[in-house]
Amino acid sequence: MATHTMTVNIRFCETDALGHVSNISYFIYLEEARVRLFEELSYGSDIKEWRFILASAKCDFIHQAYFGQTLKIETNVSKIGNKSFQLVHRVLDAKTGTLIALGEAAVVYFNFAAQQSERLPDDLREQLQHYVLSDSEQVK
Repeated sequence: MATHTMTVNIRFCETDALGHVSNISYFIYLEEARVRLFEELSYGSDIKEWRFILASAKCDFIHQAYFGQTLKIETNVSKIGNKSFQLVHRVLDAKTGTLIALGEAAVVYFNFAAQQSERLPDDLREQLQHYVLSDSEQVK
């Protein structure tokens, strides 16, 4: 099983009045992780060629993070359906490995011209399979 990994250096503008990372910033980090995963799956930077829509996103905040910290975001696939797949993101302190947040995203394969979801192509399904967590690794 492969895990997509990226790091984020927390900028001052991503914090709120309480001094910790704003909840909104986590969704930006998770979006960046999804985009980088799509690029790793051979979807280039021309988003006109992408056929993905985000159906849902959630984030559970476990610990606080602060300006100057470096976060590591690990992304895996938790489920592959007929027309969609589920991603799970673990946001960790890059130095200590402390779990900061857990995110999930449901991504649908979508035909924008027809305005409807479509079956995942076999080649995409095969690529996603490399990132699937085993039952024992699933985030509960």
